[in-house]
Amino acid sequence: MPDSALSDIIVCDLSQFEAGPSCTETLAWLGATVIKVERPGTGEGARRSVGDPPGVDSWSHILLNANKLSVTADIKHPDGKRLVHRLIERADVFIENFGPGVIEKMGLDYEHVREINPRIIYAQIKGFGSGSPYANFPAFDPVGQAAGGSTAATGTPDGPPVRPSASLADTGAGLHCAIGILAALHQRARTGDGQRVEVAMQDAVMNFTRTAWQTYLATGHAAKRGGGDFLVRVSVNGFHGVISHIRGTRQFTQAKSLFLSDLFHS
Repeated sequence: MPDSALSDIIVCDLSQFEAGPSCTETLAWLGATVIKVERPGTGEGARRSVGDPPGVDSWSHILLNANKLSVTADIKHPDGKRLVHRLIERADVFIENFGPGVIEKMGLDYEHVREINPRIIYAQIKGFGSGSPYANFPAFDPVGQAAGGSTAATGTPDGPPVRPSASLADTGAGLHCAIGILAALHQRARTGDGQRVEVAMQDAVMNFTRTAWQTYLATGHAAKRGGGDFLVRVSVNGFHGVISHIRGTRQFTQAKSLFLSDLFHS
């Protein structure tokens, strides 16, 4: 739509699976023209999924790639690379989330892309930050969640760590990246300069688990797993649990006003 917030923004999207596509789908929802570059013949890896009928796109791919355009290009072939270079010339944003070192082998690292288009916002999502000792390790959501702390903070007190079912590392990193891209575009409007935006899945998960860090900073001990309870002071195991933790507080009054009074015990 011409009046959408990002209707004048073009995104050259080399991302795959979930972390990158969740970012570019967010930009597409906001009106950006997202052009997804995929391998000829098979497309990106998430188009095929175990359990889906052969020859059709997986539901995972469909759910993460709405509102996008798609083009195939063999980046290893000179013609395919020229096509990508033409897209970069016209794009406002370039994004990738390949494993460590892959984009460099393609000749599409930040320094080369910036030479083609100095105004471009170059975004990357990796498992770990470039300064991390694990920077060269590939990562999917379970690794990002374990390294970021959400797995350790989830589960029953007497049980093992549990990975939350929500994709906190994958989509969490994608949403953090979208925020960074929007900030970079705003800054470019003032300065005229592009920049690099880097998001690590581990860092995104750490941001989501700040309550656990709060407990550690306050007590010097790692937060204990509490089942469905909040790690500091509030239970979310149902109305009775909530009341037992917040009775007599302003939060209790607010909660009572939101639900039918007969659900609460005096």
